Amino acid sequence: VQLVESGGGSVQAGGSLKLSCVPSGFAFSTYAMGWFRQAPGKEREFVSLISESGTTTIYATSVKGRFTISRDNVKNTLYLQMNSLKIEDTAMYYCAADWLLSRVELGSPAYWGQGTQVTVSS
Repeated sequence: VQLVESGGGSVQAGGSLKLSCVPSGFAFSTYAMGWFRQAPGKEREFVSLISESGTTTIYATSVKGRFTISRDNVKNTLYLQMNSLKIEDTAMYYCAADWLLSRVELGSPAYWGQGTQVTVSS
């Protein structure tokens, strides 16, 4: 199983980035997916999740209204559109997958990606 994130980079505050996660080794359309992030010196935290069909999405309060999670089950790709980025959004962003949505929500998914760095500057 592999989860490969991309799309990270450096951006000024107020800017936008779109992250992608391409999985392999499991049936993507049957798995709940999520995004987490970890800033230097801090614990990894939940950002957002999406159900297998995409009908259910959940966001952390800190990103609600600015970030949008989506998935394309034909292209086997998970996305995170990040708008109005803030300096405090700077972190390594990780893609995660589990066949149980609850395990993604609790931060204990079966699979993790290696992460993609997002840096927001003033």
